[in-house]
Amino acid sequence: MGLTFSFFNSYPDGSIVVSESRPGLGDLPESCVASILGYLEPTEICKFAKLNRAFRGASMADFVWESKLPSNYGVLVRKVLGDSLGNLGKREIYARLCRPNSFDDGTKKVWLDKSTGGFCLSVSSKGLAITGIDDRRYWNYIPTEESRFQTVAYLKQIWWFEVDGEVEFPFPPGTYSLYFRLLLGRASKRFGRRVCITERVHGWDLKPVRFQLWTSDGQSASSQFFLTEPGRWILYRAGDFVVDNAGASMKIKFSMTQIDCTHTKGGLCLDSVIICPSEFRERLKHF
Repeated sequence: MGLTFSFFNSYPDGSIVVSESRPGLGDLPESCVASILGYLEPTEICKFAKLNRAFRGASMADFVWESKLPSNYGVLVRKVLGDSLGNLGKREIYARLCRPNSFDDGTKKVWLDKSTGGFCLSVSSKGLAITGIDDRRYWNYIPTEESRFQTVAYLKQIWWFEVDGEVEFPFPPGTYSLYFRLLLGRASKRFGRRVCITERVHGWDLKPVRFQLWTSDGQSASSQFFLTEPGRWILYRAGDFVVDNAGASMKIKFSMTQIDCTHTKGGLCLDSVIICPSEFRERLKHF
């Protein structure tokens, strides 16, 4: 049996007509709607918020968004945004953390994935220790629209290839993967179209490049890859690590090396190092 509402309409002749109307979505209590929205993904919540006033009001409820935020979001806000929570609602906190937020003089960015709330961190080439970076015979920085940092390090040619870096951050609990984002060749635009110059690419097919990571709590991982497929950005996975403690910072050290001096290598663009939840492996093309 469906629920109906009755309305009484009176007319000048004194007659009264009873009309019935079925309730719509707008008649649902906001508290009920909010409880339903709490089971949805953040992007779905935002879509339903456009339905009507009840859904819009329910989508602002703090308890809806608190379940989407990392368990240590208060620490993240102070670390990334540099201020206290103040009077910010949980939805606004989520929105701010989803934006790429820079720190360490702009060499690092952190953000939450809009769809899942997963925590991501990226370190630019300028935030890494690159052997020979100050010698223009070997390396130079070039501007590009293909990097979230607008700049990449370009290797012309070198014998000893070594890149090191580290980051210390209060990661939310979870399992993370660390990647190096690399391009064989030098991308540019010509007559509005993307072109990639690969003339200087050499040496990467002779010996594999070794990728490694170490954490402050004793975890480590390594991998080796031959660098192939000139002309497109590829993420090379160094390994995974697990964060259990939401209240402490973890230091991650990582490296990329090819130190066989029997041959030179060159023609490589180094964009950044990316740390993201391991389950993102299938959607990394968006990075």
